[in-house]
Amino acid sequence: MGMFSGNPKEEPMHYGEVFSIWTYFLGEKSMIAMYETLLNHAGDDDLKKLLQEAVHGAKMESQQVEELLKTNGIGLPPVPPERPMANNEKIPVGARVMDAEIGALLSANASKGLITCSTIMGQSIREDIATMFGQFHMNKAQFGAKVLRLNKDKGWLVHPPLHDTPQHK
Repeated sequence: MGMFSGNPKEEPMHYGEVFSIWTYFLGEKSMIAMYETLLNHAGDDDLKKLLQEAVHGAKMESQQVEELLKTNGIGLPPVPPERPMANNEKIPVGARVMDAEIGALLSANASKGLITCSTIMGQSIREDIATMFGQFHMNKAQFGAKVLRLNKDKGWLVHPPLHDTPQHK
């Protein structure tokens, strides 16, 4: 077993882990800035709460990933700055991102996050990394369920054509 038989945190990361985790970190930091910007556009209070939850979750995850990267001597990518709060009524209606569009974006990002976490878990040879991204995966699945419920409750869900089978008639 050699170098892979002790404490996983002392094992080296392979290039795939490094690239995927570095890219994940950049994505999370970019989503924080994007969600903070979207908070300025959102009008629905429930949507604002979900956006704030998304920002908080991304900050928590990126903090853990940043620590992992630094501990392993991996340089951090340049990330966008956090965004200030603004009054959405000062954003012209035609330039404002609509609540339904934000809900759809949150759904798509939750789905992409699940795939990314699954990929990193699958390529990891370090148990600590696989476990970390397993936790992130679970968080994203739970968040995605909340977004789905919000989109349904608000009438924002855009679904593909429904297949009507004989048993449903």
